[in-house]
Amino acid sequence: MSQSIRRSQAERRSQSERSLLQAAIDVIASAGVGAVTFETLGRASGFSRGLATQRFGSKQKLIEAVLAHLHERQETLLREHRLDERPGLEAILTYVDVCLRDLAQRNEARAYFMLLSSSVAEASELRSGFRQAHAEVEARLVTWALKGKAEGAIRAEVDEHAAALMIGCLMFGQSMQLLVDPAMDLGPLREMSLATLKTSLAA
Repeated sequence: MSQSIRRSQAERRSQSERSLLQAAIDVIASAGVGAVTFETLGRASGFSRGLATQRFGSKQKLIEAVLAHLHERQETLLREHRLDERPGLEAILTYVDVCLRDLAQRNEARAYFMLLSSSVAEASELRSGFRQAHAEVEARLVTWALKGKAEGAIRAEVDEHAAALMIGCLMFGQSMQLLVDPAMDLGPLREMSLATLKTSLAA
């Protein structure tokens, strides 16, 4: 088999997997984790139920693949904004701004929190993956807070670990409210959150 044919097959496989994952994300964001079946996935993606089963094998494997895709997408989104190169306080505020805008505009962010709420409600194995991901975000926020304190932009008495957890809880609460009320306008709440964070952290 020629290299070009193998590449073409790999490209088609990759494209079909991306389409199936996106279909799963859209279903989760709009109807919840329970609505995801290989039959609905096939209808939503335009592929067959058999292909979805062949690619992932089980619903659990599919959900794990969706979660891995969402984590990778989040990392890519944050890298694009070069947060680690920004001053500490600016990095924190930009992180919150980017994540809340993404939550308001993209199914991927809503699907992530739908999966998170489901993993907590059902005490599923996915909780460990979320716990690790949130620990990484907390560590990143602590690093930015320490950087901001060293720069004199964040008050010296701020507990960077408590601040990181508070920011995570703030964003989690807004995500849950948006899942409860999808018609909610997140814009004013995002602006209020940024102003409150700046007031509470800034020197």
